[in-house]
Amino acid sequence: MIITINGAPGSGKSTVAKKLAKKLNWPRFYGGGIRRLKAKSLGLTLAEFNKLGENDSSTDYEVDNYLKQMAKKHHNCVIESRTAWYFMPNSIKIYIDVNKKIGAERVFKELNGHNQRNEDEKLISLADVLASHKKRKLSDYKRYKKYYNFNLFDKKNYDFILDTSYLNKKQVFDQIYNYIKNRLKMIDKPD
Repeated sequence: MIITINGAPGSGKSTVAKKLAKKLNWPRFYGGGIRRLKAKSLGLTLAEFNKLGENDSSTDYEVDNYLKQMAKKHHNCVIESRTAWYFMPNSIKIYIDVNKKIGAERVFKELNGHNQRNEDEKLISLADVLASHKKRKLSDYKRYKKYYNFNLFDKKNYDFILDTSYLNKKQVFDQIYNYIKNRLKMIDKPD
């Protein structure tokens, strides 16, 4: 079974995806990480790379094609990506949401601890992170509407939605894991 995870910036997607992959002993593929590395190799931030992608579909197609290949190769895996739910319609599709200010606070805290995210230029305040997230969501929306004609923020696209705004990491993981465990039991049941 493939589990696809999408969500708002700072919602805890990566934390959940890593823990799920470890708990299930499945490989994890991280579309955002690939995009960040590609941006960095071009001397760009993720925000600049996303902006480039608004007129250059290859910035998205390259990552999406890689994730599709991994899904074919690994029948059991966790894929963290904005688009994987669309390309893997039979996956368990998870959307992790968060209040935009709380999400920005989480990212700002992480950026102050160690900035490995290659997020955007000059994120020196919470207001900067909020503005960057707003631009990022708009760019994501534009690109995926243009290239694939879908709205990645439409909650109808997902099987399970969890707002992590007021939950700790354990509560988030437990709720998502329990949902997945129940879905896997339903899938494994004989007819």
